Amino acid sequence: MKKYNWSLIGTGVIANEMADALNVVNGQIYAVSAQNQAATQKFAQAKKITKVFTDPLEMINDPKTDVVYIATPHTFHYQYIKAALQAGKHVFCEKAITVNAQQFDEVQALAQKKNLILTEGFTLFHMPIYQKVQQLITAGKLGEIKLVQVNFGSLKDYNPQNRFFSKELAGGALLDIGGYATAFARLFLSQQPNNVLTTVKFFETGVDEQSGIILKNAQEQIAVISLSLRAKQPKRGVISGTKGYVEIENYPRATTAKITYTTDAHQQSSEILTSGNSADALKYEVQDMQRFMEQGHDDGQLALSHDVAHLLGSIRTAWGLKYPFE
Repeated sequence: MKKYNWSLIGTGVIANEMADALNVVNGQIYAVSAQNQAATQKFAQAKKITKVFTDPLEMINDPKTDVVYIATPHTFHYQYIKAALQAGKHVFCEKAITVNAQQFDEVQALAQKKNLILTEGFTLFHMPIYQKVQQLITAGKLGEIKLVQVNFGSLKDYNPQNRFFSKELAGGALLDIGGYATAFARLFLSQQPNNVLTTVKFFETGVDEQSGIILKNAQEQIAVISLSLRAKQPKRGVISGTKGYVEIENYPRATTAKITYTTDAHQQSSEILTSGNSADALKYEVQDMQRFMEQGHDDGQLALSHDVAHLLGSIRTAWGLKYPFE
């Protein structure tokens, strides 16, 4: 596989993990840029990164940069994605790729116009186990898919100053963890939901602390989602059909799926599917991104991100939640 000059914006926890994955899969990292220059220099040294830039835009416009990885707070994603695409660079951006559907539509159109790959960092789109589950569903072994249930709950420390609860930084459960749950739901629904029912509890800063969401599409498939930033939940997804159901634990980086077949009313049978390694989640992301760039298309992944972005927008509209910069 060809080696690419990846340039990273951000040096936080997920950027640290991505750098390790890049060094394994790609064998090198070209450049990095972040706000804290001392920390950025230290990061570059630890990850054997060739160049350090004080200005992310200068790094983006460096002719040697092939692909830009963005791991900043949500509010900066749009401007860096747009700048990178305009500079002719492929982009891999952490979720939420943009803070609203309008921003998403703009960068999606720009990527298509420039014939560039734009990918969102949903690990579940890259974990090998999902290919096996999709094959099972395509083969009709679960019958007609009727219902998807999915949870994601984090227990963040009570701190109104933290970015997770900052309205100015597009905080709240929906954009921080809700994208994963919504992406899981959309992955297993045959088409985009057009009906949203939801209720929310707001944190004192005005962002969503926890919520319940019901989605329904024209085929009357239903997804039920529960989210929280102040109550831990298992990261669990269930896909239910007329012939059985699939249970997937720790679904963002899942390696196992339990299938229960229910066609026999008197006796159920089950099987376990396994594939992949949770520790390799970001390696799978890098491998897929580089394959997308080589083949010139993303296997429909940006279209899924489009649907997720629009669902998140519809949910926020139902809540009446707007960020100060919108």
